[in-house]
Amino acid sequence: MSRTVPVPQALPTERDAGPFAPPRGISRMREARPVSPMVFPDGHEGWIVTGYDAVRRLMADTRFSSRQDIGIIHVPYETPGMPAPTEPSPQVPGLFIAMDPPDHTRLRRKLTGAFTVKRMKQLEEHISDIVERQLDELARLAPPVDLVKEFALPVPSLVICALLGVPYADRETFQVNSAKFLEKDVSLDEKMAAYTGLTTYLSELVTRKRATPGEDILSDLARHDDLTIEELTGMAFLLLLAGHETTANMLALGTFALLEHPEQLAKLRTDPDLMPGAVEELLRFLSIADIFYRYATEDIELGGETISQGSTVVVSLLAANHDPQRFDDPDTLDIHRTARGHLSFGHGIHQCLGQQLARIEMRAGFEGLLRRFPTLELAIPAAEVKLKTDMNIYGVHELPVTWTETTR
Repeated sequence: MSRTVPVPQALPTERDAGPFAPPRGISRMREARPVSPMVFPDGHEGWIVTGYDAVRRLMADTRFSSRQDIGIIHVPYETPGMPAPTEPSPQVPGLFIAMDPPDHTRLRRKLTGAFTVKRMKQLEEHISDIVERQLDELARLAPPVDLVKEFALPVPSLVICALLGVPYADRETFQVNSAKFLEKDVSLDEKMAAYTGLTTYLSELVTRKRATPGEDILSDLARHDDLTIEELTGMAFLLLLAGHETTANMLALGTFALLEHPEQLAKLRTDPDLMPGAVEELLRFLSIADIFYRYATEDIELGGETISQGSTVVVSLLAANHDPQRFDDPDTLDIHRTARGHLSFGHGIHQCLGQQLARIEMRAGFEGLLRRFPTLELAIPAAEVKLKTDMNIYGVHELPVTWTETTR
């Protein structure tokens, strides 16, 4: 492995350039060598890919495997910079994000009809109704309030529960366990307890749906006799976790970013037609789901480097989305930017199935919030906002906000 530049021992994760900017260390790494060798803390050698073009090519190349049960590879959402496992992790039934074709193809194909652009557009009115009802609840409260608790988390939770057929009354169970599963600095026992709590609940739910299906996505999946209960449980776990955690963090962190960029916020209030582009720019700018892992199944040339068979490869979507070779002045939030082409939903066969749903929720959520609360502002200094630097999906733990008036 070439060492013409210093070889990093861990991925820089400290948000030392502010709550919305990438760590300076990862930006320097991308500038020096977009495809860079890396030595993991346990001593094994791998690579980190930070340049936009290289990340995009890697994610489109199925020779970079997503499987956990071959080689030395991190499980999804594992803490960057922590020792990699020295033994392969067993493959989890139904967790198609950690599979390659043909297994990935077989499972993902079961869901493509549920998440078509047409079907998502048909849900727009329903999602708008959910947003407006939650804004009504928010307006009844006396400020200051925590926007995460009262708006950003309930909206996507209500939406995904309705879509999947998960009782919203059970939200405490899955929200607490989801949050614990995504924490970085917890023991494996704690993480597995959270995972077991979620999968036990979901296994019972999909078993009931197989016996008495309803009109929801999990029932549709349960009607496929070739899917086992274990596979249904894994798919439900992935859909529920991704379906509320990511959008909730985008709504809260995106609001924080807009409040901290008042000139951008003013433009958006003046011209709501800018909202679709603003959502794409916020997705690019914030890149809340940053780190992914791949495993080279053969020797592969990437970005002028040879990644040898068996190498673990760390991929940073945050670094790629802030690459000045792809986006001008990338560390600036600019809602007029054409940010299409960002990699926040991934790329290739694993590109996020629910991306259209997430876009609709964010457009409705931000539009409604800015319209109903024209004087919305932080209730504490920005420096006191608790950031999710301890989580594997970035965001804020709480966002205390206040206002002086509301409108319809």
